Amino acid sequence: MTEAMKGHLAMLCFSALVAGSFALGSMAANHIEPMVLNAVRFIAAAVILGVAAHVVAGIPRKAFAAPWRYLLLGGSMGLYFVLMFEGLKTAEPVSAAAVFTLTPILSGVFGYLLLRQVTTGRMALALAVGAVGALWVIFDASWRDFTAFEVGRGEIVYFWGCVAHAVYTPMVRLLNRGERPVVFSFGAMLGAALLLTAAAWRDLVATDWAALPPIVWVTIAYTAVMATALTFVLLQFASLRLPSAKVMAYTYLTPTWVACWQATHVGV
Repeated sequence: MTEAMKGHLAMLCFSALVAGSFALGSMAANHIEPMVLNAVRFIAAAVILGVAAHVVAGIPRKAFAAPWRYLLLGGSMGLYFVLMFEGLKTAEPVSAAAVFTLTPILSGVFGYLLLRQVTTGRMALALAVGAVGALWVIFDASWRDFTAFEVGRGEIVYFWGCVAHAVYTPMVRLLNRGERPVVFSFGAMLGAALLLTAAAWRDLVATDWAALPPIVWVTIAYTAVMATALTFVLLQFASLRLPSAKVMAYTYLTPTWVACWQATHVGV
């Protein structure tokens, strides 16, 4: 299997795992502050990846030669997840997933600005078709809603999170200095955990953890392990092998995966 094929396989798994965040997140979003939930998930994910990186091959000291890289990456991804859960307070999971599919176009733009990656005409056409499909879902196939541009607050909030996610992908290749994906992911995870913990400290202390419903704990566990630690490694792995636009093109599968998650009544 070629390196490019490995990258494609990684992103296929990524899209399926990410979809679970929408299904579970919509059920937990109104029970806990988004920044608090994400601070906890990133702390847990950082611990998991840190242990994994240490056990597999160790964490070389040179990997942290420029720690500002991890704060930049962690801040970008942390912002994405906070805005995602904030948006899910009012946006439907499938609609939010459709917004997520707009990220390939944004990622292609940032890929050009940061890395001078050029999107081919065929790829641009595919991205455009995917974007139209995403808008079709957002506006419930209503031409009247589309022309009136009646997008909900949740979708707008989440869109700005997708902008942060889109810039993350090319930044991985720009800032990586040869670190292995699991080590580089651990650094980014640690950066996100530090920033979110500092920003949400008061709410973290004030939260009545014992009173939280089970769905919140299920969401924290899933997002920390499957939709954060594992997907971070998959995204890092693919970003080092594929152009940014191709990496994020797999988000077009997300609404379908979300529909599958909801069909199984996960978390109900």
